[in-house]
Amino acid sequence: MKNNWSSKEASDLIAKYKKIGLSKDLALRVYSTQLLGREKKLVLHGGGNTSLKTETKNIFGKKIRVMHVKGSGWDMSDIDYPGLPAVELDPLLQTTNLKTLDDFSMVNLQRKNLLDSKAPNPSVETLLHAFIPHKYVDHTHANSILSLIDQPNDIEICKKVFGNKIGIVPYVIPGFELAIKANNIFKKNNKVIGLILLNHGIFSFGSTAKQSYDRMIELVNTAEKFLSKYPNKILKNSKKIKKNIIKSEDILPLLRKNLSSKIDDNYTKWVLNLRSNQKILNYLNNKNIKSFSQRGPVTPDHVIRIKPKPLILNLENISLNELDKKISSSINAFKKNYIKYFNKNKKFLKGSIMLDTNPRVILIPGLGIVGVGRTSKEAKIASDLAECTLDVISQAESFGKFKSISEKEIFKMEYWSLEQAKLKNLKRKYFSGNVVLISGGCGDIGLSTAKSFYDEGAEVILLEKEQHHINNTPSNIKKFAKIIKCDVANSKSLNKTIIEVIKIYGGIDILVCNAGAPWQGEMASISKDVMQKSLDLNLLSHHHISQHAVKIFLKQKTGGLLLYNISKQSINPGKNFGPYGIAKAATLFMMRQYTLEYAKDNIRANGVNPDRVNTNFGGKNFVRERAKARGVRKSEYLKSNLLNIEVKPSDVADAFVLLAKSKKTTGDVLTVDGGNITATLR
Repeated sequence: MKNNWSSKEASDLIAKYKKIGLSKDLALRVYSTQLLGREKKLVLHGGGNTSLKTETKNIFGKKIRVMHVKGSGWDMSDIDYPGLPAVELDPLLQTTNLKTLDDFSMVNLQRKNLLDSKAPNPSVETLLHAFIPHKYVDHTHANSILSLIDQPNDIEICKKVFGNKIGIVPYVIPGFELAIKANNIFKKNNKVIGLILLNHGIFSFGSTAKQSYDRMIELVNTAEKFLSKYPNKILKNSKKIKKNIIKSEDILPLLRKNLSSKIDDNYTKWVLNLRSNQKILNYLNNKNIKSFSQRGPVTPDHVIRIKPKPLILNLENISLNELDKKISSSINAFKKNYIKYFNKNKKFLKGSIMLDTNPRVILIPGLGIVGVGRTSKEAKIASDLAECTLDVISQAESFGKFKSISEKEIFKMEYWSLEQAKLKNLKRKYFSGNVVLISGGCGDIGLSTAKSFYDEGAEVILLEKEQHHINNTPSNIKKFAKIIKCDVANSKSLNKTIIEVIKIYGGIDILVCNAGAPWQGEMASISKDVMQKSLDLNLLSHHHISQHAVKIFLKQKTGGLLLYNISKQSINPGKNFGPYGIAKAATLFMMRQYTLEYAKDNIRANGVNPDRVNTNFGGKNFVRERAKARGVRKSEYLKSNLLNIEVKPSDVADAFVLLAKSKKTTGDVLTVDGGNITATLR
């Protein structure tokens, strides 16, 4: 593993922090924490933590010893100083005199001694950091270390590989007891440069940030050097790989169907994340996959994200007609086994309430790894941890035998209140688990619609043909929306995009047909080419993408929603606007035809009729041209309605969301025009 310490980067951060009155020590603590967090073979998704011991003055001007320690919920890769809250150190050290300390009292003590009452909860391993008498302390879950210590003869291996450089701490759940054990081990040999926590991870420490970081890299490199002597036989083909004949676009929507559940009129839906490469396929193809993949997590921290075990879904020799039944029976079997696991172990944590029984990782030989989550972020985390598990187990099995902690300890970790607290903010919003696909996505209305659905918890994909619109998409939208360049009027481009969407998210729940262009001209002189272009984009593209969506809806069996930007033009034609209006009028009829034919499948179809919205639609002169066609000035045109108010893109977006929430409404057209009697539906 490369040592990425840069004196220049460190100096730059020191200078940056100095400007806001923060110390060199804290700047270096932030810097080395980020270095560790950016290396995925050391730290993943909130795992690991760091600390710094220093001095400050309290409000009375008295010098006190404090410890900055990673706060719960912060990611080491991009942590900043607020993510390392300061805790008064001496009260924490006094707990070494206690025989026991329950979790509530430990957390209460740590919060009570925060210098800033608004700071995040200090790490559950705060006491362990406090007891180690070094200025800087680092903790990671390095893959190579886990491969060494997840073994039946773990102590023997550690002594052979590291000698007297490290102390070895037997496994115990993080908290007070682990901190006491680690402290006792350290005191037996305070010359060590690190501690190995069996079945858990590694600590390093030093008098400077660089020394502690260097020691972490040194110990990890020592482990990697040892492992390099043993070729990874698990990832080496033991038999010919058979790729699934059934495609991912057939499998993933059916997975979503069988993972989803219905309570009253509401479906609880899940987002998927498919990972596949040669390494993954080799791992899944190993003849012993059913053995080593079911032994438990590679580090206990993972269990709250991916449950104790993955589901193995073997689809070899399964026909397309048998696929749904096979997926259903496999998921149901996983759920039954999870219930048995819970009932068997709940005695170890009284008052435990069973979590949902769905798998978080599904291993499909011949296809890949599928992460499952309430959001795409959760699904990606599950896939990331599954890939980490793959690396650790395959290497562990190549020189020994992978061994996790006992089922009892796995359960205690999964249902430990301090671990579950990490997920307490991950509550479902109205559209959590729903995948929303928006065509014409990077136009003003598309962007507003994306934000409105995202604010309600949806996963958002924007389809956009024009590269300059993609380039000009605001950064706040790019942070949450997946943008795919796609010409929805081109069948080849559309087909490819739909497959990509399914691979990324597993399916589609809501389609917003918003793509369009305002071709104009007098009816008697319109060319055939102009009329065809308008029909292709403003009508037929919506039909073709709706066909794709409906096919996915029918596989998922969780309903579905088609939403169309129909436009006032479909009801109240404007002068010289026939090519556009004819296509929009046909779209209105098409929407109602979908309503009629698929309502029995709980698939709804609704439309929005916006009018005179000041957007980039049709170019910068379009609004002026339409105002001229109506014989009014631009300012009058935009407010020429009964309410004398301008309609904005966000108003149209709100209408789409309102229709999406109106679960007992289908075949409806919602007008967003400030009031226009001539465009009223009869």
